[in-house]
Amino acid sequence: MIPTPTIAAVNELNAALAGGATLVAAAFALSTFDRWHRRGQPHELAWTVAMTLFTIGSGALWWAEATGWSMFAFRVFFLAGAVLNVAWLALGTIYLLANKNIADQLRHALVVLSAFSAGVIAVAPTKRDIIAGEFPAARELFGVLPRVMAAVGSGVPALVIIFGALWSTWRVIRSKAPNLKSAIQRKVIAPRRLAFGNVFVALGTLVLSASGTLAGRLGKDRAFAITLLVGLCILFVGFLVASNATRSQKELPADN
Repeated sequence: MIPTPTIAAVNELNAALAGGATLVAAAFALSTFDRWHRRGQPHELAWTVAMTLFTIGSGALWWAEATGWSMFAFRVFFLAGAVLNVAWLALGTIYLLANKNIADQLRHALVVLSAFSAGVIAVAPTKRDIIAGEFPAARELFGVLPRVMAAVGSGVPALVIIFGALWSTWRVIRSKAPNLKSAIQRKVIAPRRLAFGNVFVALGTLVLSASGTLAGRLGKDRAFAITLLVGLCILFVGFLVASNATRSQKELPADN
């Protein structure tokens, strides 16, 4: 008979998975920040903000799994990990594929919405206290507004990222530029590598959205920890591959 893992052992594994996700997100954020610092591209700044939020959200999950959930840890996890992070990641996709002026306007709106969301989540009344040993569920703790913000803030941007990655891949396969003419112009130097990277970006986004599907089999906390770690790793690979497959106009030689 296979022994059942103890609660302490389960929490240690969940904490280790969440800790790994935090480290991957931090490395991702440092990579995008370094590229933005050197090249000044707005999509890389958006990705830096997104990965910083992923780091904060994963860190809150890591802390909670290691020490126990508190309302403060859950609010941080919910805000950074469910409401804001995917929206900023999608903004990077919009900068790459669409008109820069439109993307700039969306960035200004997203800054305002991010501040509004932080205020709402910080003061949102709760229906009950967190029970020791449980993984908190927003539907059991918060009212309608925070839950709607999380659904819209993660669902719609995820569709933008997946559609953008697949659309860019389709254009590259057809030997076209991966973005609109009004977007940041990039020269594709490795079409297959760019297509491969875009597929990984779409796949990573799907994995990050799969925690609900896995929750029934693995438990909510284990599902979130696994999808965060695996999804971030896939996204990181996609970013590294795709980012080395193109060059912006500023990086091209003068005779090009």
